[in-house]
Amino acid sequence: MIRTGSRSFFAASLLLPEHVRNGAYALYAFCRFSDDSVDVDHGGQAAVVRLTARLDAIYAGAPADGAVDRALADAVELYDIPRAPFDALLEGLAWDAAGRSCETLEDLYAYSARVAGAVGGMMTVLMGAREPHMAARATDLGVAMQLTNVARDVGEDARAGRLYLPRSWMREAGIDPDAWLAEPRFTPEIAEIVSRLLQHADELYGRADTGIAALPKPFRPAIYAARLLYAEIGAGITRAGFDSMSRRSVVPASRKLHLVARSLTRAWRVPAQAELNAPALPQTQFLVDAITASDHAPSPAIRGVKHDVKWVIDLFAALDERPRRLA
Repeated sequence: MIRTGSRSFFAASLLLPEHVRNGAYALYAFCRFSDDSVDVDHGGQAAVVRLTARLDAIYAGAPADGAVDRALADAVELYDIPRAPFDALLEGLAWDAAGRSCETLEDLYAYSARVAGAVGGMMTVLMGAREPHMAARATDLGVAMQLTNVARDVGEDARAGRLYLPRSWMREAGIDPDAWLAEPRFTPEIAEIVSRLLQHADELYGRADTGIAALPKPFRPAIYAARLLYAEIGAGITRAGFDSMSRRSVVPASRKLHLVARSLTRAWRVPAQAELNAPALPQTQFLVDAITASDHAPSPAIRGVKHDVKWVIDLFAALDERPRRLA
């Protein structure tokens, strides 16, 4: 599923330890399968109900007889993954199916926490990184990536009848959201809204950087490369005058290589404790609480990779192919 859904990150995943890679694939597969069941297969709320039942069975130790369910059940048992991030993901999908709107930035944060921050939370658990500051910074990164996605796909989403920009921002700019969605077009006001959204994403990428700096040195370059690659999508939108309606920002292979090289040469400073321990977004605090509630120690199979890179790489992979349907 990851090979066909995101070839770049399938290749990146091959560089990781097999026991970590397999667990990450299990999480990716369930998230992707869930998303496709609701959106691609047009399952809607009925699909969410079915997915909830499958999750019940997985956590009861009696998964459905399919590769995705059995693999996730194994990962849940091995890594003691709390259920809350999965429930949050399904809640986000239910919001999609119900056509729930984002009136404010806080509403968009709440949605992003579920469809993106939850995935980051799952991966921190997989890596044994259950500390509150690591969970908070992981969810910051997930939300930042989702904001980048929204900014990148304004035109694509609008042509599909979907709108993810905060509606209150549009009205402040003199735009009627429903009228614009009926006849979407790029304007200076839309450019300003996209710019504003990317500014918030950049703030969250900056917060995530403090968590990256706190990781063991061997893991910083790969995590920072993933962060740079995704933030570069926003940089491409900026260079295009914030026009993501007539074109879709793509990072060329040559630029990707440059960013990877940059990640290998960055000199890191130790973050101040206040920076590292900055509170989680209110909209992601429930995920941080769920991740840090357990006193479970990592199994012997994952000791020594507590702060591994995979949670960021697979978070990126899951978000990269995720349709956004919050019209």
